[in-house]
Parts: sequence; C-alpha cells; structure tokens
Amino acid sequence: MTKSAVALLAFLLAGCAIHQFAQPSREWTTRNGQLLYHGKKRVIIGEVLVRFSNHGDFELTFTKGPGVSMLTMHTDPQFARVQGLLVGLPWSGPIAQPPARARGWLALREEILRNPRGQTFRARAGDESFIVRF
Repeated sequence: MTKSAVALLAFLLAGCAIHQFAQPSREWTTRNGQLLYHGKKRVIIGEVLVRFSNHGDFELTFTKGPGVSMLTMHTDPQFARVQGLLVGLPWSGPIAQPPARARGWLALREEILRNPRGQTFRARAGDESFIVRF
C-alpha cells in the first residue's frame, strides 16, 4: 500500500469513531417515574428512568413493561444519541442540530435539567408531547 492510501484509510476510519459518553457514577442523580408519550400515531404510558450529572451528562430509558425498551437517550452537553422504537432510525449528533424525530426527546431533557428537583415535566415538539411524573 502506498503512503497516500494508508493516510486515506486512516482518515476514513477516524470518521467512524463512536462518541463516548460518561458512565453514571454515585454522584449522578437517579429518578424514576411514569412517562406519557403522545405521538402522531400512538399514545404510550410507560416507565422512565432518568440519570444525570452536574456536568450536563444525561441518560433516559423509556420502557413499556419488562423487557420492552421503547427508547434510550444518552447525552452530554454537546452530543446526543437517541435510539429505539419511537424514533425509527437511531440518531447521533450535535444537540444543537437534531432531526425532527429527536427534537422532542431533547426538549424533555432540557426541561428536566432546567429544574432537576421538579416532580412534573412537560415538553412538546412538532406532533409529539411528553409528560413525566417522578
């Protein structure tokens, strides 16, 4: 292989790097409760587990019964990954530039981080609305 081919291969593989999110620790706050999701075609009530740090790291897991994961979201202050049945194709990218399918979930994240001791949170984006009660 020539040097330019090796350099090109290294450049292409570097673009495939997966963002590493902080792992939850004892310093993180953990809350669980109920989430009401109202989308264009469905309404779902399920369990929600939220964990977050004082540095803007955030995790949300939305489930409907044991073993049925509807959505997981991992974020730090700049980057997010949202995946699950409710968003279709998984999305990862800058928080400032989410696609429509992730905007509501990121709006819910903002509401929770804005008032972390609150009991009820509401968010809306496009055809989706969310209510969380801890």
